Amino acid sequence: MNILVTGSAGFVGRNLVENLKNIRDGKNRTRPDLTITNIYEYDTDSPPSLLEEACAHCGFVFHLAGVNRPEDPADFMKGNFGFTSVLLDTLKKYGNTCPVMLSGSVQASLAGRYADSEYGKSKLAGEELLLRYAADTGAEVLIYRFPNLFGKWCRPNYNSAVATFCHAVANGLEYTVNDRNTELELVYIDDLVEELLDALEGRAHRETGSRPAGIPADGAADGAAAGRAAKQSVENAYCAVPVTHHATLGEIVDLLLRFKAMPETLILPQIPAGSFAKKLYSTYLSYLPSGTVSWPLDMKVDSRGVFTELLKTEACGQVSINIARPGNVRGEHWHNSKWEIFIVVAGHGLIRERRIGTDPATGKEYPVTEFEVTGEQMRAVQMLPGYAHSITNMSETENLVTVMWANEPFDAGHPDTFYEKVIPEA
Repeated sequence: MNILVTGSAGFVGRNLVENLKNIRDGKNRTRPDLTITNIYEYDTDSPPSLLEEACAHCGFVFHLAGVNRPEDPADFMKGNFGFTSVLLDTLKKYGNTCPVMLSGSVQASLAGRYADSEYGKSKLAGEELLLRYAADTGAEVLIYRFPNLFGKWCRPNYNSAVATFCHAVANGLEYTVNDRNTELELVYIDDLVEELLDALEGRAHRETGSRPAGIPADGAADGAAAGRAAKQSVENAYCAVPVTHHATLGEIVDLLLRFKAMPETLILPQIPAGSFAKKLYSTYLSYLPSGTVSWPLDMKVDSRGVFTELLKTEACGQVSINIARPGNVRGEHWHNSKWEIFIVVAGHGLIRERRIGTDPATGKEYPVTEFEVTGEQMRAVQMLPGYAHSITNMSETENLVTVMWANEPFDAGHPDTFYEKVIPEA
């Protein structure tokens, strides 16, 4: 299939094109039934001949081009209605009735605070034009009215509050939150791209059963389509990204400040699968300047080796790195409730564990369990609550490197760590 993407250099366009390329080049194999041959990337600096060629050969159009902040408000209609007219006329010229997707906006509803939006009026005019095109040609059309979008590569200080705040917080710039209680409906760019790929495969999520605000019964405000037997109903033309999020400006900024503090606190906020926090964190990271991508860690160094905390979480403990010098023993303690997992990633070591106390059946110390571990054949070993444990570097020349996970971050005020040799002294 040949695909035309207008507005290919924009925020949505860049993300969509790169993911289309992944499918075309066989890097993304999650859509085995989708074959992409050519991707026509059309933007403001593209030659008109490219639009002609694309309209003659494409099998699907993603019409993302638009004008958001012109110097002259009259350019809203020129950019959002005028170019749509050029695009559709060019498709007609070549008799190409392939599906056309239109990137719209919630402002096209002209409702509430959008009632006098010149941008909204121009987007609505583009919708009406596309509906008349569907009625005239029988082509399938898909109209999306996007709410606030966010994700990597979104331009700050433009149309996205999330992009503006991410850029400011990540770069230590000043910003203003006019009303912390203002709530936004948000769509993440990866969710949007997945929906557009679904649409490409004929599985768009259509909004049926109600007419979108701003669209009269005949499907066009000027009545030009009245009486036509449209092959696609107005309601069936409108689609939506099925995954959206709602968050206030205050919630967004608070999360971003916690993300920014992570290199110092090492604490990762909770980011469950599919959550807004997880998507916002990925977005925030894309705005970091190169100088803040790396940071030093607090290494606890002594004669035995080095212990360094890497990451802490609010609900799933912490991860650390332990380096034991040749012949050294680390540990020799036990915990009441804390438990850990040790994974040796380099070197040769011996992990020992012994239950605290004496076995009432024998009246003797409980036996010691040993686990020989190496970085060449990694395995995970659990340190059990109520068991003294240690790890010994068995090499005379190489360091022993161990990744350690604990079920709770270390709390100096309540360390739950008590000295005890695994092998009691005679």
